Amino acid sequence: MLTPFDFLLISLAALAAGAVNALAGGGTLITFPALTFLGVPAVSANVTNTVALCPGYFGGTLAQWNDLKGQRRRLWLIIPAGILGGLLGGWLLLQTGEKLFRDLIPYLILLASALLAVQDPVRAWLNRRMTSGQGRPLEKITWLPITLASVYGGYFGAGLSVIVLSALGLTLEDTLTRLNALKQAVAFSVNIAAAVYFLFSGKVLWTAALVMAVGALIGGWLGGRLAGRIKPSTLRWTVVTIGVIVSVVYFVRG
Repeated sequence: MLTPFDFLLISLAALAAGAVNALAGGGTLITFPALTFLGVPAVSANVTNTVALCPGYFGGTLAQWNDLKGQRRRLWLIIPAGILGGLLGGWLLLQTGEKLFRDLIPYLILLASALLAVQDPVRAWLNRRMTSGQGRPLEKITWLPITLASVYGGYFGAGLSVIVLSALGLTLEDTLTRLNALKQAVAFSVNIAAAVYFLFSGKVLWTAALVMAVGALIGGWLGGRLAGRIKPSTLRWTVVTIGVIVSVVYFVRG
C-alpha cells in the first residue's frame, strides 16, 4: 500500500514528467522508476504509467490539430496501425512474467535513453531530407513501420516519438511540422489503445493513476508556459542522464 508521502512523490514525478514531455519528451523515464522504487510491481507500474499519462498525449494532439488538417488519408492509414500495435504491445506486456519484465527494465530504459539522445540528430536528418528533395515517399507502406513502432509503444513506450518520427520521415514527403503532428496522433492512438486494454487487466493501480494524471496535466500546462525559457536540448540531456543512472541502479539491484 502506498502512503500519503508516496502519493506526494508520484504526483511530483508526474508533474515533472508532464512538463518534460511538453518541452522535450522522455517523461516516462521519471514516472516509471518512481513507481517501481516505491515498491509497485514492474508490470503494474508500467500499466499504471501508461494509463496515467494518456491525457498528456491527448493534449499534445489537440495542440497540433491545425497541422493535421489535410492529412485525413494518412491518418486513416496510420491510426489503425497505431491502435493495432498498441494493443499487441499491451498484450505482450501482460504475457511477460513479472520477473522477466523486471530483468528487461534496465535494457528498456537504456534503449529509451538512447532514443531520446538521438532525437536532435534525427530531426536534423529529417530536415535535410525534406529540404534536399531527395526523399522517396513510400506512403502506401507507412503502416508497416508504424505498426512495429507501436508494438514497442504499447509494451514500454519511452522514446516512442523518436521511432515514429523516423518511420514517418522514411516513408512520407512533407514538412517536419506536419510529420510532428502525425507523430503526436500516432503516439496518442498507441497509448489510448494500450490503456483501454489495460483497463481490464486488473494491473492498474487506480489511486496512483488518478494522482499522476492530475500531476501530468498540471505539468504539461507548466511546460507549455515555460516553453522558450528552458532550452529543450538541455532538458533532454538531463533526462537522458537520469535514465542512464536509473538503468545502472536497476542493473546493480538486479
